[in-house]
Amino acid sequence: MAAKGSPPMSVPHLDTRIIDDKRWLLFGPYAGFSTRFLKNGSLFDLPKSVRLDNILPLLAVARDNFPLEEYLVGQVLQSASHRYDSLREFYPQTNVADWEVVVAGQRVQIIRKDKAHTGKLEFGTEIVHSADSSIVAVLGASPGASTAVSIMVHMLENCFHEQLVGHWVPKLKEMIPSYGYDLKTDAALSARVRADTAETLNLSKH
Repeated sequence: MAAKGSPPMSVPHLDTRIIDDKRWLLFGPYAGFSTRFLKNGSLFDLPKSVRLDNILPLLAVARDNFPLEEYLVGQVLQSASHRYDSLREFYPQTNVADWEVVVAGQRVQIIRKDKAHTGKLEFGTEIVHSADSSIVAVLGASPGASTAVSIMVHMLENCFHEQLVGHWVPKLKEMIPSYGYDLKTDAALSARVRADTAETLNLSKH
């Protein structure tokens, strides 16, 4: 569970990953801070994003999210020993010599204008596209395995509706047999999808 007063995004976890053909065990997350919007971007990315029309939403978010800000500042000020202490709480037998601290990724927090609060934080994933859908971007939280497919299907339905209805639906149904159906009301299809998934992932029926 996340520590008391910590945001949901801070829930600690151990992940096994294959990186450059090597098996690694990752622990996190630890929060950091950068004014870059990309890992190799400009230090002026954040200052340049502040404009007259978004200053009030920024201040409103600062006003309404003090516990989160307090948590993030505390994370940024953590020393390496403090981070290892967090790991020991999760895995008491850890040997510090077996671990190293790396920057695993970076996210830019979305702040949306809001009538009730002037501005609010968005923790989900949002699809942004041009009027002609010639460019589409995914903003916000990195879509994990549980959400990536639904996000991409949502993008196809909203940005490429004509192609989807005209030519892509059969292929999409081949890739996603449950597409267009409600698994909450179709018990037989739900059972078939679960069985296919278990077979594909080589999961035990038990």
